[in-house]
Amino acid sequence: MYKHILIPLDNSPSDKAILNHIRPLAKQLKANLILVHVAEGFAARYQKQLNLQDSEEIKKDHDYLLRCQEKLTQEGHKVKIYLLAGEPPDQILNIAEKEKVDLIAMSTHGHRFLQDLILGSVADNIRHRTDIPILMIKAHK
Repeated sequence: MYKHILIPLDNSPSDKAILNHIRPLAKQLKANLILVHVAEGFAARYQKQLNLQDSEEIKKDHDYLLRCQEKLTQEGHKVKIYLLAGEPPDQILNIAEKEKVDLIAMSTHGHRFLQDLILGSVADNIRHRTDIPILMIKAHK
């Protein structure tokens, strides 16, 4: 069924909701996990063009992904990580295509219409741009 599951993480408490939900499913299916974090800050977006060293944001995000990978690996999962910069929906969908994922599992923040209109919704954007099945779990506040 699902052999390659992509999990976008935003280094926030909402990650716990999707990780707790997906771990037993991935274990049962013996699925590989692909963890993706997309840094959105100015330094992250223009790091290569401006030849900048890693910002504190990037260092923290990388450490976070490594900790998640280590914990999941210790539980018996096969895990790949990607730390990217740019527009989250674009980067997530690029990795989904590259890794040939068959499920995207993500948490949502549960914004309401006005917040989504102003802030945009990564989950909604992805949902409208792919045919890959998506599992969305609402994060608790």
